[in-house]
Amino acid sequence: MKVWDLSTRLYHWMQAALFIALMASGLSSNGPHVQLGLALMTLLIWRFIWGWVGSETSRFQHFIRPPKSVVRYLQGKEKAKAGHNPAGGWMVVTLLSTLTIQCVSGLALAGLLDNLPFADIWLTDPVFSILENIHLTMIKVLPALVGVHVFAVLFYKFRSKPLTWAMISGVQGRIKFEGTVNFVSQWRALLAFVFAASITVIIVVQN
Repeated sequence: MKVWDLSTRLYHWMQAALFIALMASGLSSNGPHVQLGLALMTLLIWRFIWGWVGSETSRFQHFIRPPKSVVRYLQGKEKAKAGHNPAGGWMVVTLLSTLTIQCVSGLALAGLLDNLPFADIWLTDPVFSILENIHLTMIKVLPALVGVHVFAVLFYKFRSKPLTWAMISGVQGRIKFEGTVNFVSQWRALLAFVFAASITVIIVVQN
């Protein structure tokens, strides 16, 4: 059964590649760290838009479940729907949130927020110091979250649920789900990406 559209799969692997490149360039202080961060920010904006207007399994309303559903799923009392299971859905939200925080704090450290409206009022030295500490803290938090994500993927693989292959092919072959998945045009995804890239360009140009 097809569960992931092309856009979601592309986003997933581009995010993984950019995360690795950002960690390498950040820790070594070599490479186009800021440029990679801007690319990741573009992807994140794209993903947030796609979470509202994308295909069914990509939408936040589809995979963000109440805590009670997460507990019931972990206890084996609730079946997963096509796409992210209840626990995986919250991992997606956590990763997106922490990556966004890291990108915003990185923009501040790179001076790309200095020319925003009223920046001289809200981007004070204490605020800048807080953002700097957040950026440094997330360097430790994000790899830990990614580690949990990878562990979960391996766990499901050993239970004959190959999540990685599904994110490559879009098809989940060993798990049966009820109903079908509603997919929207990938042209909509392209328009969303152009809009996301435009926001990044505006931030860069105004500096």
